[in-house]
Amino acid sequence: ALVFVDAAGKKGLLITTDLSGIPKSISDNIRNRLEKSFNLSRSQIIFNTSHTHSGPVLQDALHALYPLNEKQKEQIRIYTIKFENLIEALVKKALGSMKPVNISTQNGITRFAVNRRNNIESKIDAQTDLKGPSDYAVPVIRVTDKKGKVLALAFGYACHNTVLSGYEWSGDYAGYAQIEIEKAHPGTTALFFQGCGGNQNALPRKSVPLAKQYGRELALAVEAVLEGEMKELEPRLRTAYSEVNLEFENPPGKEELNQMLAKESGYIRNWALEMIRKYEKGERILTSYPYPVQFWQMGDQSVVALGGEPVVDYAIRLKKIFGSGLFVMGYSNDVMAYIPTVDILREGGYEGHTSQMAFGLPAKWKESIEPLIMGEVLKLSKEIGIKISDSK
Repeated sequence: ALVFVDAAGKKGLLITTDLSGIPKSISDNIRNRLEKSFNLSRSQIIFNTSHTHSGPVLQDALHALYPLNEKQKEQIRIYTIKFENLIEALVKKALGSMKPVNISTQNGITRFAVNRRNNIESKIDAQTDLKGPSDYAVPVIRVTDKKGKVLALAFGYACHNTVLSGYEWSGDYAGYAQIEIEKAHPGTTALFFQGCGGNQNALPRKSVPLAKQYGRELALAVEAVLEGEMKELEPRLRTAYSEVNLEFENPPGKEELNQMLAKESGYIRNWALEMIRKYEKGERILTSYPYPVQFWQMGDQSVVALGGEPVVDYAIRLKKIFGSGLFVMGYSNDVMAYIPTVDILREGGYEGHTSQMAFGLPAKWKESIEPLIMGEVLKLSKEIGIKISDSK
């Protein structure tokens, strides 16, 4: 946890975690507790998850993917309670150890992210060129004391944290990057935040040596930023947060769901079974979802935080509006589904359609999703006084 306090006493809190994602129920619980205990509003808290696939399962999160028995469900429930308590204790500790600092920012670069929708993983070793958009920026926030000693380094990258996916705990490539940075800067806390990596994978993958390799590459990108010229921020913080309703297409009826049961397996079959159960019990089927959007302005550093698993196209388009220096986080505050663009929705595939089933949602998003999210970011930027023409 990293707490910022500006010259006027305004606070901002960045929490980073080694989790695949955080569901709304737990995020809301934690943020409500932080508001009650520390008077921190939703706009002042960015809760980011690294999206490691080698982290613990939380309650209400992606259970259609897991063949859980009752004992495991109880273990998850108990761990989730412990997790919420640990986060509150962590924030209390951070607030109790404040000291005067200087904060600087800058983007670095590294290029191991690959657009997984446009490149075939099984053929990646033989490819001599890569297709599709990626965001290779490595945003870095450096926190130093008044003597110049580095106290904390928060850094990000837009790429699935899924080099590994076994049953051993690991922070994956991001965790190895944190280890390298903390080795190079004794006494420094390294925090990783995930970007808009919804359609980005580190390729090739599936081995610990590769996870370590990418971690070292990311750590070296951070080091290059530290050795170069960074932008020192004025002690001024403005924050804005909202939730915009994203609508779903009409869900399939019982006849179509029964057809799916006959031919599908795994999470798709589990989803169809759950949808049939909801119909039979007369439970409410969601027609929309409250999607979290956030904007911070730290000095003259703009930061956008989006919920879910946004594809990289969102970061690219936002940077065209606000300038290449913009920091864009995904996987923040609530990870409820993939967040595709209109083009990807029309193309279909996992990010555009079937991933909704993994998250237990009733249908794919309507094509209004992209203009609604982009419009909400613009609305929040105006709310905190950012003039777009001046920020490019």
